Amino acid sequence: MTDQQPAHPTRAASDPAAAADTQEGLTHLRADGSAHMVDVTEKAVTKRTARAEAFLETRPDVIGRLVAGELPKGEALGTARIAGIMAAKRTWELIPLCHPLPLTKLAIDFEPGEDRVRIIASVTTKGVTGVEMEALTAASVAALTLYDMIKAVDKHAAITGTRVLAKAGGKSGDWSLE
Repeated sequence: MTDQQPAHPTRAASDPAAAADTQEGLTHLRADGSAHMVDVTEKAVTKRTARAEAFLETRPDVIGRLVAGELPKGEALGTARIAGIMAAKRTWELIPLCHPLPLTKLAIDFEPGEDRVRIIASVTTKGVTGVEMEALTAASVAALTLYDMIKAVDKHAAITGTRVLAKAGGKSGDWSLE
């Protein structure tokens, strides 16, 4: 698996067809183009899951120190896991149009490679809206925390490849890149 995301075509904002698609196809926009929070009152309560990933790219020697827990700031993986969990629980406070959700399960796993760490966040709820944003937030903040923990030994580290891997539950159905 690579961390490259597929390209998605976009149309210019001045394109009238693009404006019509935005107003008819995006649930967070009113007919006049203003943003609002979607009414989910009538949606069915179902089990909903999402998985997201992000990558922290760094040098092989830094990966070794990270895995061994020998960084100047201490044990990074456990710290990043807790940071990602805390962030996912507060996604609704960070992303303006997200609904607050009762998360019932949240796991963050790390797959160290030669010169990068893959961060995988898996989120579950029983609710009326999906948890893709919570999974993305968890993976992103865990990656940011790892970056913070290693920046003293690698100022050139990078966070890449943040994306949703899979979702399940809800009216729009299930899908997966995996």
